[in-house]
Amino acid sequence: MPRRNDIKKVLIIGSGPIIIGQACEFDYSGTQACKALRALGYEIVLVNSNPATIMTDPGMADITYIEPLTLNVLSDIIALERPDALLPNLGGQSALNLSSELAQAGVLKKYGVKVIGVNIDAIKRGEDRTAFKETMNRLGIEMPDSQTVNTVEDAKKVAAKLGYPVVIRPAYTMGGTGGGLVYNVEELSTIAARGLSESLVNQVLVEESVLGWEELELEVVRDAKNQMITVCFIENVDAMGVHTGDSYCTAPMLTIDEKLQKRLQKYSYDIVEAIEVIGGTNIQFAHDPKTGRVVVIEINPRTSRSSALASKATGFPIALVSAMLAGGLTMDEIPYWRSGTLEKYTPS
Repeated sequence: MPRRNDIKKVLIIGSGPIIIGQACEFDYSGTQACKALRALGYEIVLVNSNPATIMTDPGMADITYIEPLTLNVLSDIIALERPDALLPNLGGQSALNLSSELAQAGVLKKYGVKVIGVNIDAIKRGEDRTAFKETMNRLGIEMPDSQTVNTVEDAKKVAAKLGYPVVIRPAYTMGGTGGGLVYNVEELSTIAARGLSESLVNQVLVEESVLGWEELELEVVRDAKNQMITVCFIENVDAMGVHTGDSYCTAPMLTIDEKLQKRLQKYSYDIVEAIEVIGGTNIQFAHDPKTGRVVVIEINPRTSRSSALASKATGFPIALVSAMLAGGLTMDEIPYWRSGTLEKYTPS
């Protein structure tokens, strides 16, 4: 299918200031999005609170706003600029969360703004811990034993049932923000309270610990025709317990047998199809080498630190391609130097 003709002006939300867990990889992905969509003929409105970025350089977007990334500010800009579409998944967690807030506040519906790349329901299925768990149950893909809670007291009850240590994972956060591994009720009280305050929806997942298991990742790209490719298989050298953004890793996987890699790929394709992301998605698994048990930990329905690493390791421009797919192209329309078109891509 050719580029979308129902949209002319696209709003891109930047990632804001560089903080722990959200750094220059999102400037890179936002810059690639601007380049790709402008090359397709779209007018770009960029909003970012950080002027010290490449994406805010003159000429990168047609209109650039250096403004706070808040619901009120974005609402005013949308009312003024009247973009036809919003691309939420190339500006990190900040852009993803703000897009969800705009939808919940009715701003996108009021001004007729379409969401491209990843729709709001898909963000919820990927980021909301309860919705994600329901999706995995429907697909028959195992997750660590867990339960979502909205209060510290409920977190204590779940942890007592699961047994310590447990992992606290806040919803709608990234880089481990607000969460952590807890070994006793005192640590749980502190970390659960912090996680609830950091979560956009006041929700944390209390999860059984898989500390010491192998941590494995796949970077998958999907288009509107449901064509999917695996850009990269990533094996983390550090075991579960070290965040993937801080872990040494190898791409491709070096010690994981091909049968397990095929299994992870099938799981990843099933997940990405169910979540309905257009563009790149990062899927994280834990594998117990003693028993062979595999569980899915989480997904990132957006560009991430791992996708930036995968792009550099393979030469595959995930952010650029994701933006082109959001603009309506499909992989069989994008040239690939090795095999004709992109849907034939295989990880090297």
